[in-house]
Amino acid sequence: MELFKNKSLLLGLSVLLLVIMAACSKDSDSKPNGENTDGDSETTLTFLIGNQAVLDGIEAVAEDIKEKYNITTEIELRPGGSEGDNIVKTRLATGEMTDLNMYNSGSLLKALNPKEYFVDLSGEPFIDRLNDAFVETVSVGDAIYGIPGESSNAGGWMYNKSIYEELGLEVPHTWEQLMENNEIIKKAGKIPVIASYKDTYTSQVILLGDYYNVHTEMPEFAEQYTANKAKFADTPIALRGFEKIQELQKAGYYNDEESSTSYEDALEMLATGEAAHYPMITSALSAINSNYPDQIDNIGFFGQPGDDPDNHGMTAWMPGGIYINKESKHVDAAKKWVEYFVSDEGLETYMSVMKADGPYMVEGIELPDDSYEAVKDMITYIDSGKVASALEFYSPLKGPNLEQITVEVGLNMVSPKEGAEKYDRDVERQAQQLNLEGW
Repeated sequence: MELFKNKSLLLGLSVLLLVIMAACSKDSDSKPNGENTDGDSETTLTFLIGNQAVLDGIEAVAEDIKEKYNITTEIELRPGGSEGDNIVKTRLATGEMTDLNMYNSGSLLKALNPKEYFVDLSGEPFIDRLNDAFVETVSVGDAIYGIPGESSNAGGWMYNKSIYEELGLEVPHTWEQLMENNEIIKKAGKIPVIASYKDTYTSQVILLGDYYNVHTEMPEFAEQYTANKAKFADTPIALRGFEKIQELQKAGYYNDEESSTSYEDALEMLATGEAAHYPMITSALSAINSNYPDQIDNIGFFGQPGDDPDNHGMTAWMPGGIYINKESKHVDAAKKWVEYFVSDEGLETYMSVMKADGPYMVEGIELPDDSYEAVKDMITYIDSGKVASALEFYSPLKGPNLEQITVEVGLNMVSPKEGAEKYDRDVERQAQQLNLEGW
């Protein structure tokens, strides 16, 4: 009888121990991967970023986040352009995406079907800090998927001020004036315009940066284009961007060996004065400052000119977004990360090591007095109200093969009309995939 009692006692203790162990296990499982929401244990977030981004600001903020929340950030790099775009799509489709991902806003984001892959941040209080123009570019319906990962940018012409001063040139306000400047630069033995077609995505900037001129002459173009009622090939002001790419080639204003010239080569050529102009997004300013800090104040900017000297404007780019992977095991930590990034404290840290490539898309954040000279050039367009966003921020359409088509036009392999027709067909396939009305 005593033995039976002892066995019963042992059995009871064993059952109690199992219950306690199960409760502990359940409590641990309730925190993703054992993440301690009190911040006592370390959490690691992975972050996929394009390899041409300057990381100083992000890394500085990540250090703050490590100290404040014990969240470590591991950055992975991917290529830019279509190669990087395919990597993002593949990793999303295979479930191998990082916790955080920095990617385009606007049409390219919406083509990813963000509802399937990214966390909706619309209910987060920090979203109220974001500029409405940016929020529109990372929204589908009522859902908001990203925060700005950098300052805004502009697409146009960066130029070497020393060359302009040496040759007595003034900033052109029409395309004709720009071509006249290029001829003077060529006769002086300098390269007038850099074409960096080794990185094919750079070939698009002249076409995309011309959108201010399209928008001001034909404000309804984006709407009609999206509804399949307007085409690049059949709209003279839209076709003009393709024509400008080839006009520079035929006039002999590009550098030699365009196809083997890289983005990095182009920045060196511009900064060192080997070339006068580089049509590029102003996000390149951070890279110039990083690699050629003594030359950054010698780099100016002007918007791509049209035909009216009194209506010389600028095409603006909303910043790329930072998105949280819906399948991340650390969503709560990732939300803390993005909230801190757009906080006053986070942006103060960011700006302490990174100068802006354009205005920030967070309310109440002003550009400091020591901003790049090229950014100060941008502000004149903003102050005068002569700004339009790039087409991809008005329309969900941006064909995936544009950068290859603009290379063909730039190398005189196809005519501007043929290039525009190819792009119209490229866009048609995308519109059908997006199930847009009218296609």
